[in-house]
Amino acid sequence: MDPVFLSRLQFAAATMFHFLFVPLTLGLSVLVAYMETRYARTGDETYMRMTKFWGKMFLINFALGVVTGITLEFQFGTNWSRYSAFVGDIFGSLLAVEATVAFFLESTLIGVWIFGWKKLSAKAHAAVMWLVAGASNVSALWILIANGWMQHPVGYVMRNGRAELGDFAAVVFNQFAILEFLHTVPAAFILGSFFVMGISAYHLLKKQQVEFFTRSFRIALVLGLVSSIWVAVEGDQHAVHVTKVQPAKLAAMESHWETSKAAPIILFAVPDEKNERNAIEIGKLPGLLSFLGYHDFNAEVKGLKDFPPKDRPPVLLTFLSFRTMVALGTLFPLLTLIGLFLRNQLVQNRWYLMIMVAAIPLPYIAMEAGWVLAEVGRQPWIVYGLMRTADAASPVAGSQVISTLIAFILVYGLLGLMGFFLIAKFALKGPEPVVETLPRRR
Repeated sequence: MDPVFLSRLQFAAATMFHFLFVPLTLGLSVLVAYMETRYARTGDETYMRMTKFWGKMFLINFALGVVTGITLEFQFGTNWSRYSAFVGDIFGSLLAVEATVAFFLESTLIGVWIFGWKKLSAKAHAAVMWLVAGASNVSALWILIANGWMQHPVGYVMRNGRAELGDFAAVVFNQFAILEFLHTVPAAFILGSFFVMGISAYHLLKKQQVEFFTRSFRIALVLGLVSSIWVAVEGDQHAVHVTKVQPAKLAAMESHWETSKAAPIILFAVPDEKNERNAIEIGKLPGLLSFLGYHDFNAEVKGLKDFPPKDRPPVLLTFLSFRTMVALGTLFPLLTLIGLFLRNQLVQNRWYLMIMVAAIPLPYIAMEAGWVLAEVGRQPWIVYGLMRTADAASPVAGSQVISTLIAFILVYGLLGLMGFFLIAKFALKGPEPVVETLPRRR
């Protein structure tokens, strides 16, 4: 068995499983911080109950994210040692900053938030939750800076056969990384918003604690609407930059084989990589691919045939993941705009509530598809244009990798079952019906 393929499969499985929890942590942290701020300002106990109810699911999700994230970093030493040796001076420094600054700060603040209910004033306790949200997003920033460097390496020098850090500022302010952050974090806010709206819709359908879940829905609706519009707008800028620095990825995203001007977007296609063509094409929109990449309907777009076969990403998976992400990304603003018009009549519009319950998994699918696009579309490079994935794996036997892959699947499967069981249990149960009689602290 090919150890490179198995190592890629193991890292993909671990990363995609870990990424089930990270976006919800980012989204819920902001929503819970806002809810607690409303309590601190108004003294309204409903906001306190909202803080504790949604905060409980935030904590479960955070714990699972931590456990699944730690094992990912081990793989850079076990499965990808050649990669670590080649770029460790750069990549390692970014992960070190993320761990020692953002993650440890976030973990410490969460401890203060959990145990500080009776020791801090309401405003101070709410401020701690905002700091948690800030630290979570700073942690995401450093991870995305590291990934952005892999997508578009800058600020390095080649010395003794290794890529070494030459300009830390260039790495930190890498345009690819900044655009990735501005796309991924708001997408996480969409996920958190749809999670809250979906669970709230479930209880509103049953007419359980209507005021509580109507308020929760409306708060999440605002964040979801703003974030979904932002992601759509920013995605356009991201596509332009990808065209500039990863033209092969753009060609694979659209299964575009022949270099041409006024290049079309094809709504649906079946790529035939062996014969370098599309076996089926449905819905050709002339000029739109040129506009997507260059903001010029007549611009020339390189086709896949202009790149050697060994330098092309897998076309079918890249094409489908992009289509999935864009289709869902178009749906989210529509659903939130409908919610904006129905926000004062949620209980009466059961059809909309049922749609929002069914929509809970859609942001998860969209974000996973986005990461597949980012990572598979970068292939065959682990560091784009600098180091191939095949050259980055550890010199280990396939039998060793497959044993750890099976172990990962079993352990992560068990963790996933436990985690989602707990989240579903508390979500379906709802908040405690009795209003807590905590004194308001200032």
